Amino acid sequence: MKQFYKPRTVFLGGSENVERIGIGGDEPVTIQTMWKEPILDIKENPAHLERIRTQIAELKMLGCDIIRFAVPDMQSAENFIQICKATSMPLVADIHFDYRLALKCLEGPVAAIRINPGNIGSRDRVEAVVNACRDKGAAIRIGVNTGSLPKDLEEKVEKGELSRAVALSETAARECAVFDELDFNQFVVSMKASSVGETIEANEDFASRFDIPLHIGVTEAGPLITGIVKSTLAFSHLLNEGIGSTIRVSLSSAPENEVVTGLEILRECGKRSGGVKLVSCPRCGRLGFDVHGFMERWQNELLSMKKNITVAVMGCVVNGPGEGKHADIGIAGAGNKAIIFKKGQVVKTIDMKDADAEFRKALMEL
Repeated sequence: MKQFYKPRTVFLGGSENVERIGIGGDEPVTIQTMWKEPILDIKENPAHLERIRTQIAELKMLGCDIIRFAVPDMQSAENFIQICKATSMPLVADIHFDYRLALKCLEGPVAAIRINPGNIGSRDRVEAVVNACRDKGAAIRIGVNTGSLPKDLEEKVEKGELSRAVALSETAARECAVFDELDFNQFVVSMKASSVGETIEANEDFASRFDIPLHIGVTEAGPLITGIVKSTLAFSHLLNEGIGSTIRVSLSSAPENEVVTGLEILRECGKRSGGVKLVSCPRCGRLGFDVHGFMERWQNELLSMKKNITVAVMGCVVNGPGEGKHADIGIAGAGNKAIIFKKGQVVKTIDMKDADAEFRKALMEL
């Protein structure tokens, strides 16, 4: 059985107003997501910055710890700096090809820079980014994927001399060697493949050789259902082996869904506790209550609450209280009436039109 290193601790943030977060060591596994829109019009439209700030705050309430932003050009870098100044959440600048974008972002309170040293260019450019991060107290995430293997490793994969997963791990190891030579250890590594098996194998291989914190994720995982399945399989396997210090569930969906999925995976793997736990029935022909509609309206608000409770949303009054008897509070309904129950006991019968308002009132009493 393979033995895996306990990762050292890398710190993100801590400069100016940015929250300081530890990754690795004895720190809890953190949840990341990625901003899904361009950030090009902040100066021309200040309301855009406020909208971004508000959504970041909402993602934080849901359980997100870190957000990554794509920074493809200098205008985006300037706007990213303004976003960093507007929030206390650690933000990561995702940089490809142009090292000058990383240097520009580091003029603001950026928590970390994500680069693939292989596409940044010459050694002196990588060194420039490392030195700027060192001076700023920012971390680096080394990101490699199966689409950017060095030529010699790609040839070995094509000849069947090396698995693609091990080639991915070796690519990351080569990148880490450069950072070691520069005496810089505040970095995290990610090795992402679209295959669950390759993702697991690459991370296992790397964790058996190094004590560097790993950001785990399945890249290009697909739409909501496909992405959740792939991420759950890969993450649960690795997390149960003690591999993975920070996670991102990559979905062709909203950032909120990435965060909620990541939180649920961590809870089921015993890596997070507390908070609101949601249970709901899948709906059937006995439907008396719009479970789907209620959950869509309430999910994010409930998951953002600082309460250690279980909430049940059930489709009918026949089975609702019984099946949800373990819940601290629940709601079900039939016809034009709804019931609110606590620990399986009905505490109130209400008109369906008042369901949301009465549920909120009962929830606040807990």
